[in-house]
Order: sequence, then structure tokens, then C-alpha cells
Amino acid sequence: MKKILLATAALVAVGIAPALAADLPARVYTKAPAIVPPPIYSWAGFYIGLNGGGASAHKCWDVTNVFGFPVAPFSEGCHDASGGVVGGQVGYRWQSANWVFGLEAQGDWANLRGSNVSLLPLAGLLTNRTRIDALGLFTGQVGYAWNNVLWYVKGGAAVADDKYDGLITGTGFVLDSASETRWGGVVGTGLEIGFAPHWSVGFEYDHLFMGNRSVNFTTSLVPGVLVGTRTDSIRQDVDMGTVRINYTFGGPVVAKY
Repeated sequence: MKKILLATAALVAVGIAPALAADLPARVYTKAPAIVPPPIYSWAGFYIGLNGGGASAHKCWDVTNVFGFPVAPFSEGCHDASGGVVGGQVGYRWQSANWVFGLEAQGDWANLRGSNVSLLPLAGLLTNRTRIDALGLFTGQVGYAWNNVLWYVKGGAAVADDKYDGLITGTGFVLDSASETRWGGVVGTGLEIGFAPHWSVGFEYDHLFMGNRSVNFTTSLVPGVLVGTRTDSIRQDVDMGTVRINYTFGGPVVAKY
């Protein structure tokens, strides 16, 4: 009897299965979504920005002339004129694949100050002081981009607004003075990161080679009369580090297909 019941159940199951399968809905096939590559950041275009940081100018003075009489060069010593800088930059960049090329002009107000007591045999009566009130850079750039990260090197011309004073030590009394607009060269490097559409922030280091110049000092102890007191050969180099923020005009990203 048991065998008969098992056989009957098996036959019923075989008959019902196809019917149930016929009642199931057909399987729906959907197309897989297309893979969209991430956008590529573009560094090309005109940009403008602000910068701020610090700088230090190393100055060494050698006197070569006193009251119109040439003398053997005698070292008056060296000092560092340090302080803050703040300004802006404008430029334009071209991009080819990962390579970025650019031109830039940068101008900074500076507050660099420094002094040392002269080593001339005057019992420490004279103190030489340096002031730099402005710095300018005119450079070309070559860089390599990893999407929104750009590393670059730069080089070109530099200019500084220099002022010099000879002071009676300890009194602040200006005995003689001079000023010049000094041109030289600059090399630098920077790292810049695009953090939002059109916006980027970066850090830059520059070294300015400002050379050796003969500077003529005059005094006006007699009102209205300028008298030459000395000529110094002054060597100068400047190290400058700034944080920069730029806004680039145009589309910040390019879709890659």
C-alpha cells in the first residue's frame, strides 16, 4: 500500500511542476549601466590670484670708495633682511596631456628689514641697515599634472625695491643713504591643488639671484646739499616662500571618453 501511495505522489508532482513553471513570469533582462570615466581637471586658461608669506634677503656690504677716494675693498659685514610679503599674480597656462606650460607676473609688497654694525675701523659707530619694500617676478613655468594636482618649476626675471641707510649706532640718526631698483634672476618650484571648480591653492618657494651692485651713498647734513660719502659693493640673494590661491577662468574639468 505504501508503495502505491509513493508512486501516486510522484506522478502528481511531475504533472504539477510544468504547470507551475508555465505560470511564472518571464525573466526580465536589464542592460548594465554605462561606465562613465571620472572627469579630468584642466589647468589651461587665464588665472588671477593672491599670495602671502615670508622672505629673507641676505646682504653683504664691501666698501670700495670713501669721500671720492677709492679704497681696497673692505668688508662691512653681512645681515639678513627678513619679514612678510603679500601680493598677487596673474598668468596664463596651456595644457598638453599631463604637461602644463605657463607665463606669470607676480608683484608683492614687502616689509623686509635687517642691519648689522659695520666692521669698518670706527669703533662700531656705524650701523648699516637694509629695507626691501617690494618684489616682482616675471617667469615662465613648466609643470606636470596628476589630474587636480600640479607640480611645476619656474624661472625668469626678478626685481627688488631696495633702500639702504648708514646709521649712527644706537641713535637711529641717518648719516647717509641710498636706494635702487635692482634686477636679477629667479628660479622656483611649487605644488598646486584644485579643490573646487575654478579654484586652486598651493605653496611656492623661490630663490632670487640679485647679484652684486655698486651703490653710491650720499648725506644731506647740510640742508639742500648732497655730499657723496661712500660706495659699497652690495651682494644680495632672496629666499621667499608663499601660500597662493588662484581662480582660473573657463571650464575647470574636461570629460574623458
